[in-house]
Amino acid sequence: MGFLSTLLGFTGFGVGVSAGVVIGYYLFIYFQPNDVKDPVIRPLVEQDSETLQRLLPEIPLWVKNPDYDRIDWLNKFIEYMWPYLDKAICKTAKNIAKPIIAEQIPKYKIESVEFEVLTLGSLPPTFQGMKVYSTEEKELIMEPSLKWAGNPNVIVAVKAFGLKATIQVVDLQIFAVPRITLKPLVPSFPCFAKIFVSLMAKPHVDFGLKLLGADLMSIPGLYRFVQELIKDQVANMYLWPRTLEVPIMDPTKAQRRPVGILHVKVLRAMKLKKKDLLGASDPYVKLKLTEDKLPSKKTTVKHKNLNPEWNEEFNMVVKDPETQALEFNVYDWDQVGKHEKMGMNVVPLKELPPNEPKTITIDLLKNMNPNDVQNEKLRGQLMVELHLQTF
Repeated sequence: MGFLSTLLGFTGFGVGVSAGVVIGYYLFIYFQPNDVKDPVIRPLVEQDSETLQRLLPEIPLWVKNPDYDRIDWLNKFIEYMWPYLDKAICKTAKNIAKPIIAEQIPKYKIESVEFEVLTLGSLPPTFQGMKVYSTEEKELIMEPSLKWAGNPNVIVAVKAFGLKATIQVVDLQIFAVPRITLKPLVPSFPCFAKIFVSLMAKPHVDFGLKLLGADLMSIPGLYRFVQELIKDQVANMYLWPRTLEVPIMDPTKAQRRPVGILHVKVLRAMKLKKKDLLGASDPYVKLKLTEDKLPSKKTTVKHKNLNPEWNEEFNMVVKDPETQALEFNVYDWDQVGKHEKMGMNVVPLKELPPNEPKTITIDLLKNMNPNDVQNEKLRGQLMVELHLQTF
């Protein structure tokens, strides 16, 4: 009886499934709804802007908005420069993050937070377009649309209560529209003194967190919480009108304009000391204005001469005669190895009478430390003619 019941059961199951499939197919074929209409197909050119943006969300901003300019050249530039920009950006990010971390960690009883590894990976960000504002102020305002789906490797070590935890950030995605302001514009390279960065809206940030090899974002509810927390914190710090200020140069010095020309004529040197093994020296003079980023000017080399004559002239642009000085350094030229310093001295420009040539003789010193006993040793003299011609 058991075998017969099992056989009848399998037979009934097969018959039931077959009958169900046949009946379902019949109902599907013969009972189709009659009120279904064919979809209306319209060309894209007939769609309005909102519909197009909904259908094609990845359209660049320079296509959707005429205020944004196309900047493919910038994306190509960043692609080539990315290995170098990666290192520079990471260094700047560390410098900016250190004081912020030092201020925040005492609130959470954390001993230290350090970057063990910080690299932005091999995939550079791309700009979908850029809007540029024209103002009456000495500033340049830009709003690029930034999209970055990168492969960075960021490992942060956190120490608290005697324990150390290592957190890795991976698969970072950032969509943001920052406002970058370069101001004030100055006549010295790079032609702006500070960079101000702010956000015009909360950025979209997506990333993965790994702790001891496990994906923390797989914890229910944590992904959404971390995302919203980061958006709120970033918005509180950098959402317009709040800004991140990055100083580039001192604007007071950058805005100084030339006030004159310093004509320098290196005449001769007397009683220089022997530096070579054969009892002579090969002297030359380097001269430079302090607070000036231009390279030093140099005279020719006078071989085997302890009382050389040059009679060579140089012109230098003066921006602040009250604080600048003319620095002279005499070196012994060597064909192999480092050139040995024979002596130096400084002439403050405020001691020179304007628009009047003046010939002076300078005692060469070891350095400009007045308490150094080595400066009492005679090192020779340098005779120059100086003429500060003001505009």
